[in-house]
Amino acid sequence: MTRASDILETALSQGATVTAAESCTGGKVCAALTDLPGSSAIFQRGFVTYSNDAKIDMLGVRQATLDAHGAVSEEVAGEMALGALQAAGADVAVAISGIAGPGGSEFKPEGRVCYAIATAQVVRTETVEHGALGRDKVRDAATDHALQLILDALSPSGR
Repeated sequence: MTRASDILETALSQGATVTAAESCTGGKVCAALTDLPGSSAIFQRGFVTYSNDAKIDMLGVRQATLDAHGAVSEEVAGEMALGALQAAGADVAVAISGIAGPGGSEFKPEGRVCYAIATAQVVRTETVEHGALGRDKVRDAATDHALQLILDALSPSGR
């Protein structure tokens, strides 16, 4: 079984719903979840917010947060997750913002991805340095990591 099918099975058993707010992954998390038959029972909508304007307009990310920390930050990922949780009316929301590459900078290198996972009880954020794997591999690694975060949040210890 794949992580996405594990999410579907677990969420169905709990009557839980999930959503995703994605930037650098461009909808790959949403696609992984909706590739599965029956996913409409746990997933109603997701958000691809590639630009800062989209993060503000669709998820309520504050301009002040973007100005202070930049789009690739745990602070922005946290606001993305909370905005998605509210907008989708979901039980679990994951958010992803990162530098897929090519390129990056000394301060925000290729492969740096910030994540947030939100439920009604808690918002957790983290940054993972996936490394300069190349754009496709960074996006795949970020998608896999985000799916694992959803699965962990659905576990009894994660909620």
